[in-house]
Amino acid sequence: MSAPQLNRALVLEGPVKIADGAGGYTREWEALGVLWAALKAGAGREKAESAATLSRVPYRITVRAAPYGAPSRPMAGQRLRDGTRVFNIHAVAEQGTGGAYLTCHAEEEVSP
Repeated sequence: MSAPQLNRALVLEGPVKIADGAGGYTREWEALGVLWAALKAGAGREKAESAATLSRVPYRITVRAAPYGAPSRPMAGQRLRDGTRVFNIHAVAEQGTGGAYLTCHAEEEVSP
């Protein structure tokens, strides 16, 4: 197996709860660091949602592995950002037996 071409710098972001002043919370995103990655798109689909159509494209995003608990290790519920593009992470798994890389199963939502 050849090493993946990590040729894209993506910003790893984690959710932060911010009090809204009315007893509730809003979710904001905090940058946790930059990860070099390789992106591979899957087959997309289109879905109509409340007066808007969303295109969803699954991605497999490969990054260098980091130890459990490290802030640079992606996990489900976080997201990766490439400029205005956002990839929501649904699952993360080690790639291969060497443990040198992680595969992030993510989805990009685009509304036209």
